[in-house]
Amino acid sequence: MLGLVPARGGSKSIPRKNVALLAGRPLLAYTAEPALRARRLDRVLLSTDDPAIAEAGRGLGLQVPFLRPSELARDDTPMLPVMIHALDWCAAQNINVAAVVLLQPTSPLRRAADIDATVDMLFDRAAETVVSVVEVPHRYSPASVMSMADGRLSPFLSGPMILRRQDKPRVYARNGPAVLVVRAEVLRRGELYGTPTCGYVMDEDSSLDIDEAADLERAEFLLSHRAAHA
Repeated sequence: MLGLVPARGGSKSIPRKNVALLAGRPLLAYTAEPALRARRLDRVLLSTDDPAIAEAGRGLGLQVPFLRPSELARDDTPMLPVMIHALDWCAAQNINVAAVVLLQPTSPLRRAADIDATVDMLFDRAAETVVSVVEVPHRYSPASVMSMADGRLSPFLSGPMILRRQDKPRVYARNGPAVLVVRAEVLRRGELYGTPTCGYVMDEDSSLDIDEAADLERAEFLLSHRAAHA
């Protein structure tokens, strides 16, 4: 089972986000450590185009056998070719990979247990893909969302409005995702989300995704709270 940590050098929201400091340590560390503790991962590769990030990854115990080509490190580069690039490297080294476990550094509060449980679900449910999700707060449920035209509100969904929280259906959103597990044959088909795709539910705090500087502050608070209650 291949763990893959994608960490390109460029970032517009937070400069050099993947090695930005969180509680005095690079953000990358909070993905490297649970990945290396996860019992279901045979190896963990760092995919980066940046030599400094590569060096930081090696210092954290990640394998960095290549630098990602620049054409796979642009702002608009999809994740699929990045994953296939790593899969191709493994194939060239005669390393058999059943599935790739994508672990983005922007999810610093995921645990090793989340990684293992997501991989277990892939096989227990005979899924092609498993993705981590978080329950959407009821106030943001499609049943609560409204459209507005000329100042007039109307339900976004057709049918009568559901007013009671208890009556609204539970809905889920990808949380980054913090963990995405895809069978190798699905990637070779040019897909990320095979059939079936199953969801692994994480709590809201663990689902924090670092996008802006304020997210780093919230992550630091949550990490200190977690340490105090460990």
